[in-house]
Amino acid sequence: MAKKRKRTDAPAEAAGADKPDDSAPERPPRTLFGFTEPAPDAEAAPAEAGSAVAPFRNKEKVLITCSRRIAYRYRHLMQDILSLLPHAKKDSKVESKQSKGSALNELLELRSCSSCLFFECRKQKDLYLWMVKSPGGPSIKFLVNAVHTMEELKLTGNHLKGSRPLITFSTNFDEQPHWKLVKEMITQIFATPKDHRKAKPFHDHVFAFSIVDGHVWFRNYQISVPHNEIDKVDKGGLDKMTLIEVGPRFCLNPIKIFGGSFGGPTWYENPYYISPNQIRALEKRQKAGKYAKKVKAKVRRKMHEMENTLEPDEFAELWKGE
Repeated sequence: MAKKRKRTDAPAEAAGADKPDDSAPERPPRTLFGFTEPAPDAEAAPAEAGSAVAPFRNKEKVLITCSRRIAYRYRHLMQDILSLLPHAKKDSKVESKQSKGSALNELLELRSCSSCLFFECRKQKDLYLWMVKSPGGPSIKFLVNAVHTMEELKLTGNHLKGSRPLITFSTNFDEQPHWKLVKEMITQIFATPKDHRKAKPFHDHVFAFSIVDGHVWFRNYQISVPHNEIDKVDKGGLDKMTLIEVGPRFCLNPIKIFGGSFGGPTWYENPYYISPNQIRALEKRQKAGKYAKKVKAKVRRKMHEMENTLEPDEFAELWKGE
């Protein structure tokens, strides 16, 4: 028969002593422009004992899709961007009509995505890019120029697929309010979330965004560091670090910034934007002007000949009879 265990007079609280709270402190609420700092006069609310606050986790998901009848070159550009963003999801093509906004908002809700990159091709010539935050907006419409895909560039740079990029911006992004908004949108869409299941824990390439002549230029560079062995870096090797371009290349010309998702009130409109249709119309007018000049020159020549007739030549019919 088993012996009975002696009862101890030690208090039960000693066994279950309170452990120190190792959870991360609560972060302030996140907005489009980053984290909002608490007011200095506001008193910190005392945390309840034993209540663990879940740390902030970036769960950004980007939906990448395009319109129907898109040109092959622009489709390859979309595939290149899709390969650079491991947290992106691809969906089927959407008809480019006025109802595309409602259809894409439904797709974003079904695929549990908070952002969207929509490539809209018109006349199989012009490519427009929509950067959208769903469901409350804002959304930015760009005209894409100077497109060069990875296949046609054939650059020597190479980096690990799915690695987390370093995102750099030129200093003039902080000069005007609409550029600050564009910078925050690009940061939230192109930054790979930490501990994403498809992301690799390495930083071996850089996304460079710079503003030149009112356009946003994109470049992708590989970070190349000289190594002695597989996992060792030479002494002073970080000073010899170089950047090798990988691709793709493209240029974004902002057209409008809307307050909602694929529409809403207009927050900003580019006063220097000229649509491609107007540019082609001006080129046609210039060609038509050249033809009109030729016609006028022929008329002037005929009028000059009629006004200044030549005198008959006295030797014109001298050898006619022979």
